[in-house]
Amino acid sequence: MLIAHTIDDLRQALAPYRRPAFVPTMGNLHDGHIALVEQALPLGDVTVASIFVNRLQFLPHEDFDSYPRTWEADCARLQAAGCNLLFAPREGDLYPQAQTFKVHPDAALADMLEGHFRPGFFTGVATVVMKLFACVLGQSGGTAVFGKKDYQQLMVIRQMVRQFALPITVVAGETRRAPDGLALSSRNGYLSLQERQEAVALSQALRQLAQRWGQHAGAGVELEQQAMDGLRARGWQPDYLTVRRRVDLGVASAADGVGELVVLGAARLGGTRLIDNWEF
Repeated sequence: MLIAHTIDDLRQALAPYRRPAFVPTMGNLHDGHIALVEQALPLGDVTVASIFVNRLQFLPHEDFDSYPRTWEADCARLQAAGCNLLFAPREGDLYPQAQTFKVHPDAALADMLEGHFRPGFFTGVATVVMKLFACVLGQSGGTAVFGKKDYQQLMVIRQMVRQFALPITVVAGETRRAPDGLALSSRNGYLSLQERQEAVALSQALRQLAQRWGQHAGAGVELEQQAMDGLRARGWQPDYLTVRRRVDLGVASAADGVGELVVLGAARLGGTRLIDNWEF
């Protein structure tokens, strides 16, 4: 596996290829990331991953400085998975100047849910992804693989690609879960042993909400409130548990049928904020 730290070195390494398949990450890789890399392998003539902890998507009080960085283990896992090229820019390589030009996603999609509780988050995401696309896929286009666990992020990226007419195919990877159902996340490492045992309650609450919605769709707001109250009673601090339309994340109604919906949740357990979703 080749490793490029600068954009020039990356482009030189990519010069022989025409259709890269790209998996952007912030490192601290788990089985979910590796599944995305494996999914990307047959989708291009070279498989590229990136590791970059993007300051632009962290709020001032969030965990940019303490975000886990596991370089050697990440490299070993990517190489074992068959990744051909790792782009690992330093902050000064990707942002040699202050990034004053930014991509501001449509507020109708980006200012709800995660964007409401983390203002500016999706501007930071869209800006770095656009820049990574320019570095990795800008010469010839290609494929980019993103996980469904970050459901709203996936929708923002897809909309950005469509509106800018980028020659990029965005492919979604299914959420990988631990045997008990907890969605794999780099932030799971923040959980204590007791918190880890409790953490599965979020995915359970989402599935229960989806099941109850199928039975009582007209009582949507009440069902969502009951789901959040149930987590609060267990010591969580939920931001939202909500049923939305898959097509646009608009608020679901009784007219929306099963097969068109997704339930999304975000909640803090101790000092760790977890997100998850479940299509139904």
